[in-house]
Amino acid sequence: MVDVSGKVAKILIDKLGVAETEINPDTNFIKDLGIDSLDYAEIVMDFEQTFDIRIPDEDAEKLSTIGAAVQYIESKLSEKK
Repeated sequence: MVDVSGKVAKILIDKLGVAETEINPDTNFIKDLGIDSLDYAEIVMDFEQTFDIRIPDEDAEKLSTIGAAVQYIESKLSEKK
């Protein structure tokens, strides 16, 4: 099975330069990591490319925490099987 949380963490570390210690399921993208809408859009595109999935804008808006993003990606991946 794909290590979704590990890949999500790597994307955030590479793109935003956040410390690995800042990343946990409850981390909020905007409140805790301080990203803006442009950064968020780029991260969502990275998620789509990395996991070969499509994340509609209305779904992306709901993914406020790292945990929510990981759960969403895992559910999309299970649909592809």
